[in-house]
Formats: sequence, C-alpha cells, structure tokens
Amino acid sequence: MRGQGNNRCYPITLEELNNKYIMQKIVILDGHVANPDDLSWEAIANQGDLTIHKRTVDNLVIERAKDASIIIVNKRSLDKKILAQLPQLKLICTLATGYNNIDIDAANHFGITVCNAVGYSSPSVAQHVFALLLELINRVGLHNETVQQNGWANSIDWCYWKSPMMELSGKTMGIYGYGKIGQQVAEIALAFGMKVIAVRRSKKAPANKNIQLVDLTNLWKESDVISLHAPLTTDNEGIINQTTLGLMKKSAYIINTGRGGLINESDLKVALEKDIIAGAGLDVLSQEPPPKDHLLLGVSNCLITPHHAWTTKESRSRLIAIVAENIKAFLAGRPQNVVNL
Repeated sequence: MRGQGNNRCYPITLEELNNKYIMQKIVILDGHVANPDDLSWEAIANQGDLTIHKRTVDNLVIERAKDASIIIVNKRSLDKKILAQLPQLKLICTLATGYNNIDIDAANHFGITVCNAVGYSSPSVAQHVFALLLELINRVGLHNETVQQNGWANSIDWCYWKSPMMELSGKTMGIYGYGKIGQQVAEIALAFGMKVIAVRRSKKAPANKNIQLVDLTNLWKESDVISLHAPLTTDNEGIINQTTLGLMKKSAYIINTGRGGLINESDLKVALEKDIIAGAGLDVLSQEPPPKDHLLLGVSNCLITPHHAWTTKESRSRLIAIVAENIKAFLAGRPQNVVNL
C-alpha cells in the first residue's frame, strides 16, 4: 500500500537502484508547450522509461498514467479523484514554477512528492516585460506599419510620429513581487536610468541599495510603470482594481507577466477606456485561452500576448534540465524543489 502523510515511501530502495533491470516508468502528460520538438527530452529519458504525450484530454489521464511512478505535467490538472486511481505514483514534477493545477492536499494524503521548477524563466520574462513596455511607449509596430503603407514616403516632413513617446530614464518602476523575476526586472530598469521601488513579502532589504522597499499605497501612487510578479493568492486576487487604479498616475502603465488573476479585468478596461491610466501590457489573463469576446480584446491602449514570456528556447531548455535534476535527486533519495509534504 502507498505510504501516506509523513510515512510516504521513496520509489525504490538502494538495492533496486543498483539493479539495472529496474526502470522507473515516467509519463509526460502535456509536453508540447515546453518542447514542441525543438529540444531534446534526453535528460529526462535517462532517468527511466519515458513516454511523452503532447497533450492529454481528461478522459485519457488515468489510462496514460496508471502504471507510472513519475508523472510530469505542465498545466494538466491532477485532482484527488485522479490521484486516487494512480497507485504506482510516487512523484509529480511540474514543467513550471506554479503548481496550482495539482491538488497538494491529495498528494500529501497519498504520499506523493510534488516538485516544481524555479528560476528557469527569469531572464526571458524580464526581457518580455520591457518588450511590452517599449511597444507601449515607442509604438514601434504602429510606426513600422505606417512606413510600410508609404506614410513616410508620402510625408511632407522628414519625420513624424503617430503617438506620444515617453523616455524611461528618470521614471519610476514599481515592482509588485520582488522575487527572482522582479529582481531581474529591477536590474534592467536601473540600466535604463529608472528609479526602482518594490513591494515584497520578505522585509529583508534588497542586496542592491538602489532598490527602495515601499508599502502598497506608495507603490501605486509613485510608479510610472508597475510590473506584477507576485504569485496569485486569495489575499491578492484582483489587487489591481478600481481603488488601486484610482491611486495611480494618469500617465502610468501596468505590465503583467505574473498571473491574470492579479487584475480585475473589468476595472482595468474602464480605467484604460477612461484614461485613468495610460496603458497596459499583459502576457497573462484570468482565463487562458481567453474567450473570443474577452472584454480586453480591442482596447487600443492594451497590449496582450499569449502567456509566452517564458518560452524562449534557452528558458525551456533550462526548464527541462531542472525537471531532469528533480527526478534524479528524488531517485537518489534527496528530493529537491519539493512544494509539499
């Protein structure tokens, strides 16, 4: 019988580990987004008998995972009902940092270790923050489009601009969630000559003395750009709302590469359309994929990208390497990046 609670069993004994005929059955249930065949799964395949599924619909989860001792998922949901039907399962690894798609209480009950991947996407996501911001304030895409349509060729002046542009130097970047990604964003902002203020759960002073910790009210009021990087919790769901938007500068921009649920999207739509703030750049929404009639689609001062800030090839390569190391450490009896038990 599977171990429960703190009496959980490790997947194999040392004797079994030394037995070349013992192979862990590893199943990836939704591997396509992390690796659409442009990278290798070899590092994970070296840990056992690997089966890869690009996607798995609800009614195939049990069939595909029933004999697995290790399951790897990205956004595939694993609830108590599913976990109860997987008696061989000892380890779940996420191809992500977030793990809200996994029923952690149920995993604890059944003695299943859950490991996530941390830090793999920080450079890529921080880069995307500024891709969104620079498009909002420089409108490179808009101006290229006008040139391609002979707007420049037909101009009576030697230059023109179709929208106001803003210089980042001297402006204030406010960071909500000063973790690994928030810290990378701060360093880039400083390189642009921005002042950086931040809110973080830990009150420990940032290593960089140019970063000033502030309270939430001052973050909203003082920032010219607010970048969201905190994990979504019951305490901060909809933290960007009518009240907090009303505290912001009329010239302020919001960038969200964190979680869609941090923003009350109805309130944001009103704030954008009534020029309460200047604009927003979103890589995440509360529902993904969004419905075709999502209320923010078509809002002119709102840029939306399809939750792909993390998907550079370099980032995804690091992700696969971390998951492989998580499995290796678990099989050696030294689990790492554990989020439960």
